[in-house]
Amino acid sequence: MAKLILASKSPRRKKLLEQIGLPFEIFPSNASEDIDLKDPTEFAKTLAIRKAEEVAAHCPDSIIIGADTVVVLDNHILNKPQNHKEAFEMLTMLSGNMHEVITGVCLLQTNKKCEIVNRREFAEITEVFFRNIMDHEIIKYIKGGSPMDKAGGYGIQDDWGALFVERINGDYNNVVGFPLSRFYMELHRLNPDVIDQIITD
Repeated sequence: MAKLILASKSPRRKKLLEQIGLPFEIFPSNASEDIDLKDPTEFAKTLAIRKAEEVAAHCPDSIIIGADTVVVLDNHILNKPQNHKEAFEMLTMLSGNMHEVITGVCLLQTNKKCEIVNRREFAEITEVFFRNIMDHEIIKYIKGGSPMDKAGGYGIQDDWGALFVERINGDYNNVVGFPLSRFYMELHRLNPDVIDQIITD
């Protein structure tokens, strides 16, 4: 049976996959993230495809999982902040507003020659509503260091970051970094044997 490969070193995606008992290996992608696309959904999907295809070339008899998550405010992509000043600016912009979290996912199945024989691609979108955040709350959050490795400068799963979120419309796990339920269904469509083995174990 094909082995699962996560083309990411994200600890959040790793934890989510472990949550449902999937046996998988990690093979981080080295694909370039320099993409000239304005549409956020196409941006996330294209980068997910690029990551999966780069890893697929090295992994025979595998199912590669490529993913990319972006935070979008007014159709503008917010990447990971480069410093505390950028983190403060991002969180100030998100304060009191609704933004979208979009995760593009690409599943590629390879044969013994590392040729791609099956694929599925999709994007999941979740709306996130922030309450009005006070400056001293943002500063406290930034001092903890959490914003620096997250798109949009926050993590909904963080002890303090969770306090910024008033409500969401959509998949919570997508905001964490991976749409687990949709992934499960798409993986089943790609290769039912992988899911059947988990259920019968």
